[in-house]
Parts: sequence; structure tokens; C-alpha cells
Amino acid sequence: MTTRTTTRGVLYVHSAPSALCPHIEWAVGGVLGNAVNLDWTPQGAQAGTYRAEFSWSGDAGTAAAVASALRGWSQLRFEITEEPTTSTEGSRYSYTPDLGVFHAVTGIHGDIMIPEDRLKAAVIKAALGDTTLLLEIDKLLGKPWDDELETFRHAGDGAPVRWLHQVV
Repeated sequence: MTTRTTTRGVLYVHSAPSALCPHIEWAVGGVLGNAVNLDWTPQGAQAGTYRAEFSWSGDAGTAAAVASALRGWSQLRFEITEEPTTSTEGSRYSYTPDLGVFHAVTGIHGDIMIPEDRLKAAVIKAALGDTTLLLEIDKLLGKPWDDELETFRHAGDGAPVRWLHQVV
């Protein structure tokens, strides 16, 4: 008999065009095994898009499954977290159309835990002159994703926003 580890987390859909909203609900519901209805509100940072937050509970690995179900959809920006359990680490996934998926393992306090081999690779890459160590550490911590998502994170909090316009 296999013991299932249950955890919980939060899905933050930072921006999605209205036509994509029902598909997001369907995809998340498919992973969770029940219907999901998100409370969509206009995203102030990008006209014509919507945002939503959804607290979920499920098996360990659910965040990875949701991230896989949602990745690759153009014009979608999201993050999903999964809390650690007594037998699993936590996770954070971030997605933007330009950068793709970022994944980090998180500890009990939400800190990103970087595996030793990834740190060694960053040091070697910097030593070879291909990049700087600071730039590589920023990538390991997800800074490019944080930089892109920051405007969308705060747009729903009544904070001033920098409007983004689609360039054709």
C-alpha cells in the first residue's frame, strides 16, 4: 500500500486573456480532480487580461503537474507554490511567455535551496568568462522571472503600475 503525502499551495495567475481563463480552470481542475472556478479580476498592468489566486490542496507534486499543464500558453503569466511536508521539499514554479518555466526547491521558510551541482556549474561558467557569478546566481534564484512578474504581482494591490502595451 502506497502512502500519499498531502500538501497545499497557491496558484497565482498574474495575467491571462479572457479567452484563456476557462481553459486555465479546466486544466487546473483536471490536475486536482475536481472542478475549479477562479475569481477573475482585471489585471491593472495589462489591459484586457485578468488575474486570479487559488489556494489548493493535493498530493505532493501537484504544483509540478499544474505548471506542466499551464506552461507554453502564450500571454499567460503564473506562479504556483507547494508547501514542504515531512517527507518532501517545497516548490515554486514561475512562468512567463518570454522566459518559460523557472523551478526552485524551497525550504520550510520559503527560501530557495540551490543544489550544490548547480552552484558549482555557475562558478565554473563564471570562471571561464562566459558570464559573471552574480548573473548566474540571479538566474538560480529566479531573478529574471521575478523582475518580469513584479509589475503583475502588485497591480492588484492598488499600487501604481507601469502599463504594458503589446508591440506588434
